[in-house]
Amino acid sequence: MTPIKNIIRRPVFFLVALMAFSPDVVHAIQIHGMSEGIYVHQIAHLFFMISMGFFIHWLRRRQLVKETGWRYIQYMAFFFILWNLDVFILHLLDEQLGVIQVSLIDLTHIRIQAVNGMRGLEIFYYLAKLDYLFCVPALFFLNLGLSYLMPGNHSQAPVAKRSGNGDQ
Repeated sequence: MTPIKNIIRRPVFFLVALMAFSPDVVHAIQIHGMSEGIYVHQIAHLFFMISMGFFIHWLRRRQLVKETGWRYIQYMAFFFILWNLDVFILHLLDEQLGVIQVSLIDLTHIRIQAVNGMRGLEIFYYLAKLDYLFCVPALFFLNLGLSYLMPGNHSQAPVAKRSGNGDQ
């Protein structure tokens, strides 16, 4: 390894380690400041949700879901629809309608309160915050579907090989 690479690599490694192991504040949720930010964000969720619905329709119409890889891709689209619906409702509850108030009690506890005192809405909000239960399976099925669609991986039907003379 050249000395220049060593000089660059060590400070970069130190900075990454410093950021990873001594965070001051970590925000897992994006807060949308002005009202137009949340509107654009919500429209993006709707667009993504509708796009995944059309994608499922397209896959089924062309009967691609008969193939394992495309069937897994269809499952990915379904889980992304669920994820977008979930986070759309979450944004609506806490950022647009303001019916949910979340307050930090200490570093490991929060309080979720519905402004109308509905315990069911508080439980629904808490469960909806587990949106990764939709997003992670979507990414899993995407990975699985793409691995089946890759040539040489789990192929169900033989792929036609090109001959040297250009005939197919």
